[in-house]
Amino acid sequence: MTGVAVRELHTIAEFEDVFRLFDDIWHPEPGGAPITVELMRALSHSGNYVTGAYEGDRLAGASVGFLAAPAGRVLHSHVTGASIGRGIGYALKLHQRDWALARGLDRITWTYDPLVRRNAHFNLAKLGARPEEYLPSFYGTMEDAINGGDESDRMLAIWRLTDPHVLAAVRREPYAPQLPPDAAIGLADRDGHPVPGRTDARTVLVAVPGDIESLRRTDPGAAKAWRHAVREVLGGLLRDGYRVTGFHRKSCYVVEHPA
Repeated sequence: MTGVAVRELHTIAEFEDVFRLFDDIWHPEPGGAPITVELMRALSHSGNYVTGAYEGDRLAGASVGFLAAPAGRVLHSHVTGASIGRGIGYALKLHQRDWALARGLDRITWTYDPLVRRNAHFNLAKLGARPEEYLPSFYGTMEDAINGGDESDRMLAIWRLTDPHVLAAVRREPYAPQLPPDAAIGLADRDGHPVPGRTDARTVLVAVPGDIESLRRTDPGAAKAWRHAVREVLGGLLRDGYRVTGFHRKSCYVVEHPA
């Protein structure tokens, strides 16, 4: 990415910069930091993934991951934080991919909040990753400025680094799913509230709220309703053998039955 340099980090001073960056992004409660300086030091020293993205001399993003099962094939990206809207997160992901491929790995995994539209669009459309498991309250209740005490449901995203749609995404060809005319609305957004629909079609669309982070502050009841509705509909479809194949118009998951 023009103007962004991504490199591995190795010193305590660098890890302290990452800690401060993550603190500025999440504003966690005391003791609730997403990762400590000491753990970054241990991960980096043992050959895992700890990197920073720099605009000039300024740290603008960072990512921490570790090797995961099955051994020799997977990097799990534990936490990534970056300034929004300047391509820094994308630069970090491309660096992760190059790092993993250079070590013979074939996939990268990470978790994300399924209610955050921009993250779903980024992961599915811009990167070509696919969510393959719904994980209710994965981290318990998270008390920070972004999660705001919400239950920490997560989707496990799998980025299969050499799949055709991933190679297209790396060429900056975002994936836009083609919907069949008989696609069903499994969950709709009506005036900012979730409205369940049909889930008995081959292709089902599952909406998520426009801005869950603001909704947590302005209408906690609606935010909770969205959390439980998406858990029930999207999580239920995945349990029933459906697969997420895309994110439509930056607003809803495309979920298809493989049969």
